[in-house]
Amino acid sequence: MGIFGIMRTGVSGMAAQASKLSAAGDNIANVNTVGYKRASTEFSSFISEGNRSEYNSGGVETKTRYAISDDGVIMGATNSTDLAISGKGFFVVTDAGGTPYMTRAGAFVRNGDQDLINSAGFYLMGYPLTNGEPNVIANSLDGLERVNLANIAYESTPTANGWLKGNVDSNSPVIPAAELPSGNAANATYSSKSSIVTYDSLGNKVFLDVYMAKTANAVPALPGPPPVPGSPDTWEAVIYPKANANAGSGGFPYAPAAPLATIPLTFDGSGQLTTAPATANIVLPGGNTMALDFSQVSQTGTDTSLQLEVDGNAPSAVDDIEIASDGTVYAVFENGARLATYKIPLATVPSPDQLTPESGNVYSVNQMSGDVIVGFPENGQFGSLRSKALEQSNVDLANELTSMIESQRSYTASSKVFQTGSELLDVLVNLKR
Repeated sequence: MGIFGIMRTGVSGMAAQASKLSAAGDNIANVNTVGYKRASTEFSSFISEGNRSEYNSGGVETKTRYAISDDGVIMGATNSTDLAISGKGFFVVTDAGGTPYMTRAGAFVRNGDQDLINSAGFYLMGYPLTNGEPNVIANSLDGLERVNLANIAYESTPTANGWLKGNVDSNSPVIPAAELPSGNAANATYSSKSSIVTYDSLGNKVFLDVYMAKTANAVPALPGPPPVPGSPDTWEAVIYPKANANAGSGGFPYAPAAPLATIPLTFDGSGQLTTAPATANIVLPGGNTMALDFSQVSQTGTDTSLQLEVDGNAPSAVDDIEIASDGTVYAVFENGARLATYKIPLATVPSPDQLTPESGNVYSVNQMSGDVIVGFPENGQFGSLRSKALEQSNVDLANELTSMIESQRSYTASSKVFQTGSELLDVLVNLKR
């Protein structure tokens, strides 16, 4: 091919080394970019076709490859929405226009609209749990929404269940019928009293007074021996709204007089509750019904010790976000309640290293990478999520600096080839002189 072939070969070498230097430069610039994947330039020889009787100088071809499937080091972080993937998979994100991408950059924060976005401005996508577990299509991103906490900022849950736990004293005296709490007399007496807060359908607090009173010792059939300690006894549990208590006494008589519920309880000789069913449905002020479970109450010879627990919560602002390793996003309210709101999926493709890199440290699917595969963390081929953690770039700074020096030397050598060809061409041009 002659002198011009020599010069073109030199240019080819310089272009190839410039490409390698560019890749090294990008890697060095992004050595601290969360989730960045190292680029490299691979060389292959290029042979020119021509006269086989003489050597035809060709050149070098380059191809850029990305180490997308190589994991970076996972480091701890302070933000609960900083996420890292331990194992296989990518976060599904979208730009402002809704175009989906995949990324390993998990530095997410809440914006002014309560969306989770990363440092490049991409929105984290997830399946809403409003209607229960999501229906995932393994090869489609349909059904995904932006993870947004704005609509649950003041979530409240009415009380639906209550549990009375502990023991009543078998040695408590029997309360006369005229003085039982269920009669609501001014002189009503009782064995024990507890107060508890419940929540109506609007999240308002509803305080209840719960009275326990021993109504009778078991009387054996005559003739027979007198009752012995530990024999079956009967009690009553009576519940009043605290708002109806007498202003002067703070208790009896309540007005209106009718209690919310009166539940008879019977204990056998061993102190076990024999009342069936052991659950009472109580309509609370506000309209919602609470199922109060007494099955964990027993009778012993010690002082009465009862504890009443209920579910539900008042309206409360979202104080924090917790993200479990399986991708479930929990809104944590100021009162300590937790609510599952979204489930974050992971996506992958058959050939991750063939994904197309885009600006913002994201990747798009192409024909070479294969179609997207969607699933949940800790399920099948996918890894797990780690909250308060970030995946660092997989760039080795020492290797990149070494590669840069090598490319610089090789570029200089290729330029010498071009310079030599130029000098030979100058000699050829000057032969006429």
